[in-house]
Amino acid sequence: MSLLKRIFGICETKPPIEPEAWWYTDDRVVLDLKKLPELSEPGNAIRLEGKKLPERILLLFDADGKFHAFRNCCAHMGRRIDPVAGTRNIRCCSVFQSTYDYSGSPISGAAKSPIKTYPVEAENGKLIISLNSSIGF
Repeated sequence: MSLLKRIFGICETKPPIEPEAWWYTDDRVVLDLKKLPELSEPGNAIRLEGKKLPERILLLFDADGKFHAFRNCCAHMGRRIDPVAGTRNIRCCSVFQSTYDYSGSPISGAAKSPIKTYPVEAENGKLIISLNSSIGF
């Protein structure tokens, strides 16, 4: 990521190509995997924003075959976060680049507080992220 992008807090992770691939209802985000080709390869991620979603979400498909969901907001400056290619870490898109592990715990950088993580369940070709039951924090 370029320094200019970090200064302005511009993240690399894009929203889903198909806006109708996900919806928010009853404190749950439901995603139709058939409409999300960007999540077909391990290491890929999407960001979910809008649609009256109470907070931004980063969803990534890990090399271990699991999906991980995070509140897409750095604990230090509130900027978005991105996965770090080739690692099991996520990092803030700001100049300070606070880095977290997949449990949401800070590893390096200015952030001292964890970020929220959410459980993700797979069910009938859909993913369900429960926002009312964060994991750990």
